[in-house]
Amino acid sequence: MKRFCDSWVTLIRKLLRAGQGRPVALVVLLGLSFVNLCSEWPGNLPRPPLLDTVENIVPDSFGTARQLLFDHYQRRYPRVPSSQPVTIVAIDDKTLAAVGQWPWPRNRLANLVDAIAAQKPLAIGLDLYMPEADQTSPDKVADNLPASAAALATGLRALPSHEAILADALRATPSVLGAAAVEHAAFDTSTDLRSAPILVHGLDPIDRVKRYRYVLASLPELQAAAHGQAMLNVALEEGTVRRIPLILGLGDKLVPCMPIEMLRVVTRAAAVDVFSDATGVQAVGVADVRVPTQPDGDILLHVASIRDTQQRYVSARDVLQGKVDADRFRNKMVLVGLTGTGLTDMRTTALGELVPGIEIQAQIIETIFDGRFLQRPVWVKWAETAFVLAFGLLIIWYLPHCDSRFAAFVRAVSRATAIIGIVLNLMLFASCLLVFRYFGLLIDATAIFIILSAVMGCFFTHALLDLSAQPKRDVPFDTPAPARASAQADEPHANAPPAQTTPSGPVQRTE
Repeated sequence: MKRFCDSWVTLIRKLLRAGQGRPVALVVLLGLSFVNLCSEWPGNLPRPPLLDTVENIVPDSFGTARQLLFDHYQRRYPRVPSSQPVTIVAIDDKTLAAVGQWPWPRNRLANLVDAIAAQKPLAIGLDLYMPEADQTSPDKVADNLPASAAALATGLRALPSHEAILADALRATPSVLGAAAVEHAAFDTSTDLRSAPILVHGLDPIDRVKRYRYVLASLPELQAAAHGQAMLNVALEEGTVRRIPLILGLGDKLVPCMPIEMLRVVTRAAAVDVFSDATGVQAVGVADVRVPTQPDGDILLHVASIRDTQQRYVSARDVLQGKVDADRFRNKMVLVGLTGTGLTDMRTTALGELVPGIEIQAQIIETIFDGRFLQRPVWVKWAETAFVLAFGLLIIWYLPHCDSRFAAFVRAVSRATAIIGIVLNLMLFASCLLVFRYFGLLIDATAIFIILSAVMGCFFTHALLDLSAQPKRDVPFDTPAPARASAQADEPHANAPPAQTTPSGPVQRTE
């Protein structure tokens, strides 16, 4: 076993020493660049089947590091809201304590919609869905009465159902109902949704967006009454919300998500515009608003701290009791959702904050109004790859030259290599952070750092092997420094010829 290990070590040393380390460094540069490209395959290239094999063998360390870096960008410079187009009506704990537990009868929810609509909002979006009939409706109650209460049952059946009351409230105001796309069928799922038409400009992006087969939506009676239907899905990456789809695929058709559908209802547009090409979705628009997206139709979420958005929340109890100033709703987009303990789906943002799911929808709408979007277009990935390859090849060509100015500087200045490496990496991360702050571009500095550091490491390893191969004289540790230096100075060079010696013994003189 020891002989086997020694042979492998010898082979590795020979490889690292071959060509002054250049071949190994080139293999490392090309290999890591390919793995990095696989972790975020550009949308303008067809995805080869080989990528699935690479992803199963090689951990996606580049993707994880990239996400952590982009989270750091946001934590350093979170979005500061400059407008407040959204008001959230929260069905919170104090509402449940005052009004009753959830789920409410639909007529009570209709009362809440009517109270909001009286304040003239631009639109009302319900961040919830109602796929089942209300069992507290008069006709349902009548079905459970005994035969002796036939007269009471007849009177109850003459009353409108709670669904009909809620449908009237939805029809009377610009309203949008939420829905959730799901992968698997269930008792209350369906395969279609009453949604606004999608007008595609360019190639059909149905194969680029996230596609689902089933949807969990409200009853058809409620869908017909509402002015719009919207998906509430969010994209999770290791439990964190970093992106939201603006459009999704439901079967073979495109459907909008809540922020876009709210804008369509507000602007009274007939359709949602989708702009796409061979690389995927470029933008999603409504009327004169165009939102740049990723190729799969997602928008990258630039998060504002929940501390800066608390003022958008009002309690549903206060709305029902008429205690909320009308200015909180007038000319606003209102979202109604659950925030009570145990009722809401809490989400973790890139800032590490735990927020209600309805907050994510509000932040997307707010981002569209502010007009500041995070972007990572396809060309950024190609630019990063070109920079890494160009700089890596420059290192491979220049660094091994022992007569270069860089080599002379390293020999003259102690710890020069470490200092130069730290300065260059700090400049790299600082530049990417400034580009994020002022232009909203996400540049992956971690991949550049990892790949170029690995290339530099090949030459450091080669230098250490050459250093370890030089023979040294054993000088006792307690030898004084001058004597130690003298002993090392007297050490013969490995390539020097052997010293001439004279025979010992007395020297005889001849006359």
